[in-house]
Amino acid sequence: MFQTKKPIRGTLSLRNYNVQIGDISVMMKGLNKLTELGMLKMKVSI
Repeated sequence: MFQTKKPIRGTLSLRNYNVQIGDISVMMKGLNKLTELGMLKMKVSI
């Protein structure tokens, strides 16, 4: 978890803002995917 959080703790600068936004977007998609994989799948029957 440390390596995942490490790039987020810095501040965004205008010099490489687009690159940082792209990196953070990819990182968040990966974290969301891992979170989704860890959730239990429940079947709802009505």
